[in-house]
Amino acid sequence: MVKTIMITGAGSGLGKGTAIGLAREGHTVIATVEKEEQIGGLREEGQEAGVDLEVFKMDITDAHDREAMKRYDYDIFVANAAINEGGPIWEMPMADIRRLYEINVFGTLETVRIAAEHFVEKRQGKIIFISSKAEKMSSAYKGLYSSSKHAIGAIAKALKQEMEEFNVKVATINPGRFGTGFNDRAVAANWKWYDEEEHHTSKDKLEASGDSLNHQMDPQLMIDKMVGIIPKEHHKFRVVYPEDTAEDMRKEEQKDWETEI
Repeated sequence: MVKTIMITGAGSGLGKGTAIGLAREGHTVIATVEKEEQIGGLREEGQEAGVDLEVFKMDITDAHDREAMKRYDYDIFVANAAINEGGPIWEMPMADIRRLYEINVFGTLETVRIAAEHFVEKRQGKIIFISSKAEKMSSAYKGLYSSSKHAIGAIAKALKQEMEEFNVKVATINPGRFGTGFNDRAVAANWKWYDEEEHHTSKDKLEASGDSLNHQMDPQLMIDKMVGIIPKEHHKFRVVYPEDTAEDMRKEEQKDWETEI
């Protein structure tokens, strides 16, 4: 069945690929981007792919921008917009931490609340949070991003139960590590504030935290998975891809029960 799907953070990465992929499958796609200058680029890429996208600018932390959501009717809302920054929790600037939470948690929740009200009025709909493997896999210098996704997972779990009486479905999609540039930007962000003479965390350890960039997967694999899952009427509450990432998440949770200090 053809759906009308709104997806945030479609200016780049998995969001952009998924928006175009869903439109290729015949769905009507309403794609939001953070910046005005991303609108033309996304429309052009859609046209090159042979599809038309409804694109508008929505910085999810901007109340005026969020009002634009209320002009649209849609069947599925995909909360995809996010940023990734890291560093030692006790030394990373608090302004950066607050910005991460404003986007990944509060801005996301603001848009989800608008979608939830829309779906309650319709008595049907589906909300999908794009989370991450990091939701269950916090580690040194990546803990703040992980904590934001852990919050999203908890919100989604509760919201799923709250929305059941209104016939509204809620789920998360948790990608593994894919080479969209998202993770690379997170590693690069460390160096905009780090000062080896001022901060105590060793430069070598901070540099080593970026080694995972050498093991990123082809993002098209995840895009294809998201395109297949998002329109479905029924699927798992937490969709993790690939399967070895799901297994890593399960092992990490078990390890937490066994670790001593």
